[in-house]
Amino acid sequence: MTRIGLIRHGSTSWNQEGRVQGHTDNPLDEEGFRQAGVLAERLSGEAWDYIYSSDLLRARQTAETIAGRLGIPLAGLVPGIREMNGGLIEGTTESERIERFGSQWKTMELKLESQELARERGVRAIEELAARHPGSNVLVVSHGAILRSTLAGLVPSLDVSVLLKNTSITCLVKENDSWSCELYNSAEHMDG
Repeated sequence: MTRIGLIRHGSTSWNQEGRVQGHTDNPLDEEGFRQAGVLAERLSGEAWDYIYSSDLLRARQTAETIAGRLGIPLAGLVPGIREMNGGLIEGTTESERIERFGSQWKTMELKLESQELARERGVRAIEELAARHPGSNVLVVSHGAILRSTLAGLVPSLDVSVLLKNTSITCLVKENDSWSCELYNSAEHMDG
């Protein structure tokens, strides 16, 4: 049995402003570092063998905070789990998108990465990590949209309609060739 803990990065200033981040390489804000520390404390009571991160700064800073608390080195950066490309809407808020493209902007071709391509690359990246560390407990710090697409690909029956919270953890288990989800979008550590 291989266990994968999927973590959404901590908060950034663009999260607070409601801006699409996509591939923009934003750092964590003060709240994001705090969130990462609280999650690291929660995870310190569990057995984790490896931690990987997306190659974007906000995920890497979250992973480094967790790795430092758990006493395990960051095992590597995985471009396959970087956030979906936001195309022409990257850096914009909802009101700016409506102003720029009109209220029907979601139906337009705005050079966004497709769900299908994102799902394929995310699933491939997680499958590769599971194959590299069979029988291990692996943390993966990534981003909300790519994680939801990846989860839909690995566990098609899972309802991924609820947006992932910053520093939430979702745990998948792979037994034989089958994936199941034992925990989705857990952020209770942020409540207290």
